[in-house]
Amino acid sequence: MQFKVGAKQTTKMLEQHKAVEVYIARDADPRMKEKIVHLCERLGVPIRWVDTMESLGETCGIDVGAATAALVPDGE
Repeated sequence: MQFKVGAKQTTKMLEQHKAVEVYIARDADPRMKEKIVHLCERLGVPIRWVDTMESLGETCGIDVGAATAALVPDGE
């Protein structure tokens, strides 16, 4: 499995039905979170909440913070 990081990539993976699970940082922009949460609920994709954007970035293996990330199968 691999991460697609960022709101645009997460939304794209959800819309293409490739996201297995979505990670959302609690301190991310509320409007952006709301949109992705709504999409996840509509599509039945589980959400895993992460305390900070910084810790989500670390989880994804990047040196900067991340608001959201989608977990997708390798090769997607």
